[in-house]
Amino acid sequence: MRKIIPILTLILCTTTLKAQRVFEVDGDFKADFLIFVADRDYKADLLVHKVDRDYKARGDKGLWFFTNGDFKADFTVFFVDRDYKADLIIYYVDRDYKAGWRNEDKRLELDLPTWE
Repeated sequence: MRKIIPILTLILCTTTLKAQRVFEVDGDFKADFLIFVADRDYKADLLVHKVDRDYKARGDKGLWFFTNGDFKADFTVFFVDRDYKADLIIYYVDRDYKAGWRNEDKRLELDLPTWE
């Protein structure tokens, strides 16, 4: 019995935890979210840092890992050419500690899948 409890805990944690794994689709009708990339950080709802491993994309902090298949992703995105067409405006930052939400209302409105 003592061995079963840690194993069950590990299984439950690994099945409920999700990272912000993202897949870019080729059409807006296929996407969960339409994204516009701003040219300045103050214009963005979310500051995003691209990470090189999916385990680094924890939480709802703007750390995104781009997958090579939609079946591996937590959500799909399509990049639009105008900000008024977008569900979310992002700006890419060069360091992970700079990533995060600038518009808390947008975070609550969109409810992006997270690892929590």
